[in-house]
Amino acid sequence: MVADSTVGAGTGGEPDCSDSLRTFGAVVQALREHAGLSRAELGERVRFSKHTVASVELGRRMPDPAFVERAEEALGNTGALRKAAGHLARQPGLAAWFRQWARLEKSAITYWTYECRVIPGFLQTEAYARAITVSVPPVKEEEQVDDQVAARLERQQLLDHKPPIAFSFIIEQALIERTTGGDDVTRELIDHLIVQSSRFNVELQVMPLRQPDHAGFDGPLMLLETPDHRWFGYAEGQRGGLLVTNPGEVSIMFQRYAKLRSQALNPEDSRSLLKRMRGAP
Repeated sequence: MVADSTVGAGTGGEPDCSDSLRTFGAVVQALREHAGLSRAELGERVRFSKHTVASVELGRRMPDPAFVERAEEALGNTGALRKAAGHLARQPGLAAWFRQWARLEKSAITYWTYECRVIPGFLQTEAYARAITVSVPPVKEEEQVDDQVAARLERQQLLDHKPPIAFSFIIEQALIERTTGGDDVTRELIDHLIVQSSRFNVELQVMPLRQPDHAGFDGPLMLLETPDHRWFGYAEGQRGGLLVTNPGEVSIMFQRYAKLRSQALNPEDSRSLLKRMRGAP
């Protein structure tokens, strides 16, 4: 349960290990060593790299179902890995301080997002998600990038959630003008935004470059409503996030989002702007 207060959800921008992942990794390592195999040798048998084996053993990577099954067979068919895998509790690629919010997302009936840094994860293409993931230091291993991109794309399944979630997105025009990842990535992104904005449960508004009166100067914000009609807020910084549950603080975020909605282009004009940007050379 979430406390009725504004909760600092911790620091550290990279996903960390959960106890269940570390435990599963320790079981894999113990069985591998008992079988007299190196990480490279086990990797050959399960058809994954030795680096993947290391990441699993150290609790840094959620094992694929194929890894679990092949490792089970390679390490004696004891049933230990299959049973341990059933207790894994981590969304790979999601930072620890985001996971509490991610759990609330799954039961949301309304979801609002204002972004001034990057296109919201729900609206990103794979190429765009990869571009922003590799752009921000520290340098990440390829598997770490893959995990984070996969986790972001997996969250997009909520766009098709039944019953449907009512989404509202407000994004800064400057995020598109930046051409993150290059021209081809940006053209694909704009096409994607146009398609997503046509969904019956998605409202997309673009904040124009010229907007002297702006309610979003304090940064990005997210709000969601649960089935019992309770609202929660979330705000992210460089190395951490805040889950906001205090009704007074959520009300302030609510007021800011309402003003942002009035300041941004309406959905129809936003789509027209996106189409003009897409048609530009």
